[in-house]
Amino acid sequence: MTADEFRGIALSLPEAVEIGHMGHPDFRVSKRIFATLGYPDDEHGMVKLMPDQQAHFIEKFPAVFAPSKGKWGLDGSTLVHLPRAKAKAVREALILAWRNRASVALNARL
Repeated sequence: MTADEFRGIALSLPEAVEIGHMGHPDFRVSKRIFATLGYPDDEHGMVKLMPDQQAHFIEKFPAVFAPSKGKWGLDGSTLVHLPRAKAKAVREALILAWRNRASVALNARL
């Protein structure tokens, strides 16, 4: 998967927007970050999952998903190694991340 493919999936979700933050792009819904690109490097994205969702993706796709370092990772911040990722798994993770951050009214639309 490329960064542009990750970006395309993220921006295909209702009312998702891209905004620069800390020197790299992030994706927001309801003014809340649900994903980023380019951290810790250009081969990674991040999805903001719940800890149980994170555990599921890490178990199912250990070569693709890993917790971010420190407290962020404990809270569900999950790195995505883009070169190893398949669109279907990333789409599923992005949808969950979007749902975790979107308003109740927006969640009803997806």
